[in-house]
Amino acid sequence: MSTASLIQEFFPSANQRFAVVGASSNRTKFGNKVLCWYINHGYTAVPVNPKESVIETLTCVKNLSSLPGKPSEYHLSIITPPSVTKFVLEEAHKNGITRIWLQPGVESPEALAFAKDVGLHVIAGGPCVLIEGITSHQAKL
Repeated sequence: MSTASLIQEFFPSANQRFAVVGASSNRTKFGNKVLCWYINHGYTAVPVNPKESVIETLTCVKNLSSLPGKPSEYHLSIITPPSVTKFVLEEAHKNGITRIWLQPGVESPEALAFAKDVGLHVIAGGPCVLIEGITSHQAKL
């Protein structure tokens, strides 16, 4: 099975809302490119960045607790420095977010150990949404 197929199965088609932690208003940064990928592919995406108020015309929230609706109804895509990732995973766990995509380069041994210890479902170790994408919104699972 291809990586894209595995990723498609990882994110249930019934829930296609993504919080993008580390979203950036700087269009040269991956935090912006990943956010735009979700938007351009028809997903509901909410940028999460404590220093921004609007990114790509979307209202930015400061943290996962501030997501519109129930945070547990979101999947998570993380584009943060590795030193921040474990904190984001702790906040995700606290808010009931269980399916998380760590974009390449954001992992740390501590973050991965925490995710495993609390039972988070994580894509890590290389696949990038900009390359692999998600096609579950086009498929019937």
